[in-house]
Amino acid sequence: MHTSVLLQEVVEGLAAKKDDIVLDGTVGGGGHSEAICNAAKGEITVVCLDADEDAIERSRERLGKKPCTFMFMRTNFRSLDTALAALGIGKVDRIILDLGLSSFQLAEDSGRGFSFRGNEPLSMTFAKSSHPDQLTAERIVNEWEEESIATVIARYGEERAAKRIAAAIVRERERAPIRTTAALRELIERTLPRRGKLHPATKTFQALRIAVNDEIRALSEGLEKGWQVLSRGGRFAVISFHSHEDRVVKRFFREAARRGDGELIVKKPIVPSKAEIDENPRSRSAKLRIIEKK
Repeated sequence: MHTSVLLQEVVEGLAAKKDDIVLDGTVGGGGHSEAICNAAKGEITVVCLDADEDAIERSRERLGKKPCTFMFMRTNFRSLDTALAALGIGKVDRIILDLGLSSFQLAEDSGRGFSFRGNEPLSMTFAKSSHPDQLTAERIVNEWEEESIATVIARYGEERAAKRIAAAIVRERERAPIRTTAALRELIERTLPRRGKLHPATKTFQALRIAVNDEIRALSEGLEKGWQVLSRGGRFAVISFHSHEDRVVKRFFREAARRGDGELIVKKPIVPSKAEIDENPRSRSAKLRIIEKK
């Protein structure tokens, strides 16, 4: 079972009430939706979106017997306006976006290639099935120019050794294409010495995933569209997991507050307690920001 991050903090921060319509733009395993439903005693509607069809099926199964009204649609939250229109919904009262990967997606046998620990195809797409022209991590490492690869790794992974890694990738692919997560991981391990607890491939894999799924632009679009459909007095919560994401959310929320359109519910991001980090180490980099629309 996937462990949802900052669960109680999200429930308390959103403070959903009777007859609210809640949009869970990244339903994942359904943990946040379930907790919000329980806190509201079942008297709300929850719209559950996710780009991953497996996540939709898992959450549908988990939430099926809960007392709230649940609606499900497989789509990226950047298309939340289209999804809501298709469901006949004009405004929502609460929005939650959890930008982290689920335990299912990070499993070594997920088939997606998000984790460097296994030996899977270098896909990294949220969608289970991809079309021939879709961007994948395999295409990036085997077809992109060295400078472009280095830029992606530096920008989205904040990896200081981005140029070294990109150069090593280009040298390796001249001998043979890099097709699997294991091949890329081993290449990075040969290129960078391991220091501390963080595996040397962590930042590169993160960067490739963000680039493949256009996550930063998707986040910006999701924030804009979410703000447009949020009712007055509604609340918007976002959990980010790396500084690039958090900067986008921070700027958007602060600008809304500066214009007088919103009020920051928390001045500084809420982070997991030591107890939560001990229980769920993946939560250690999570940051929760919440704003209320005026």
